[in-house]
Amino acid sequence: MADERIKGPASYFPSIEKKYGRPISEWQALVRTRYPAKHMELVSMLKTEHGMGHGHANAIVAHTLAEDKV
Repeated sequence: MADERIKGPASYFPSIEKKYGRPISEWQALVRTRYPAKHMELVSMLKTEHGMGHGHANAIVAHTLAEDKV
């Protein structure tokens, strides 16, 4: 259906792009440069080095790891 709402981590993407001024693809590329770090290490990096909130950082990491099956 065309009216289905986006669910899961991707539902945060519009607000992440608006708040932090970078496209999701850039955030995902940044996460990928830190492989093979663990999930929470990646979340912590986004929070401490880029000032991202926990929910936004977690959404990016979870979605990226799921895409890459890491």
